[in-house]
This record gives sequence, C-alpha cells and structure tokens, in this order.
Amino acid sequence: MFNEERETQILNILQENNYYATVEYIAQCIHISPSSVRRDLNKLEQKGIVKRSYGGVSLLRGDRSIVPFAMRTHRNIDLKKSIARKAVSLIKEGDVIFIDGSSTAYFLSEYLSGFEKLKVITNGIDALTSLTKYRVDVYSTGGMLSPPNRAVLVGNFAQEMINSVHADIVFFSSQTIDADGVIYDCYEEENRIRQLMMKNSSRKVFLCDSTKLSQQSTFKLC
Repeated sequence: MFNEERETQILNILQENNYYATVEYIAQCIHISPSSVRRDLNKLEQKGIVKRSYGGVSLLRGDRSIVPFAMRTHRNIDLKKSIARKAVSLIKEGDVIFIDGSSTAYFLSEYLSGFEKLKVITNGIDALTSLTKYRVDVYSTGGMLSPPNRAVLVGNFAQEMINSVHADIVFFSSQTIDADGVIYDCYEEENRIRQLMMKNSSRKVFLCDSTKLSQQSTFKLC
C-alpha cells in the first residue's frame, strides 16, 4: 500500500470515529504495524492535518488546515457525487462552462458523458484528466502549478486565459461558508481564479456540502 493511500485511510478512520482514534486501532483497521502508523501520523502532523497526543491522534477541524487534493477527493464522496449529479441538471448542450480546481467540482467532470457539444474550461489537473474520456471540448487555463496545491493551475497565464472567455455557467466550490453566507478558502491564488471565472460567467453555481457550513477560513472569496 502506498503512503498516500495509507494517509487517506487514516483520515477516513478519524472522520468515522468523531475525529479521534488510537494508534493501535488505526493499525488494526488498515493491517499495518503501529510503528508504521506513527510514521504516517508524523507526516500528517507536519502538514497540519492532525495533532498527535499520547497514544492517539486527532483530526484537526480548524478551518485553516490545508488538506491535499488527493485526500479531499476521498472525503464525503457520496455527498460530492450527489451534488455533482444535481449540478449536471443545470447544464444544457452547447453550454460553455468553467469548472474550478476543487475536489467537489472534480466529481462534476465525471458526470458529463451524456454531452457532446459542451466547451469546458478548467484549471483542475484531475478534472482535465477525467474529461479526456468524453467527447466534449476541453480547454486548460494553462498557468503555473500552485505550490501549495499541485492539483491546480494558477497565476497570470491562467488569469489571462479566463479573461478571454465568457461562460454560461461556472461551477466552483471552496473550503467554508459562514453563517452570513460569506465564502472562504485557504488558498489565496485559487480564490483569484474563482473570482475571474465568476466575473466572466452568466451564472454562478456554488457546490457545497453540509460539512462546510457555518465555518470560516483564511481568504474571503465572495
């Protein structure tokens, strides 16, 4: 089992157990030694995702924590797929759509097999890969791989491309939405990309599951 797979399994176990578990319990669940679990937990703690305590570990619930894209795609999968299926109903043949680099929007890209005349523009690397399976026209924004989140493209090249297009709809997600409806994310440069996609779209569709409600993160989106 690869390190990333183990880390994802550990995060899933913590979520399923109210954000806390012992080292021994995790080791039994994924059939590896406690020493291997401790090494994985050390890496997750260095990333700011978990906090070690004597004999156990807690998943940080703070809204400023940065969770890698590969791990986010394994969180709340059923919710994200349900959201994606509903979002697809808003699309019609011939539409031009923006899809941002969020893990929730990535799932939307997997439900576009029924279309043939879409134009899809995205800064998400995984969404681009997913869309190669279908007959829709797919455009990359170009740009630089984001240093803190190497699953998305950001920067001036991406911004210039987005500003050269008008879309019918943008589908985007973000880390949190507070009680007043203000949307936040932990990645400043990704927010800039989302803001430009929203500016250049007729309709804006926020993809959100219940785990993001009534929280705040670092950078205000809208």
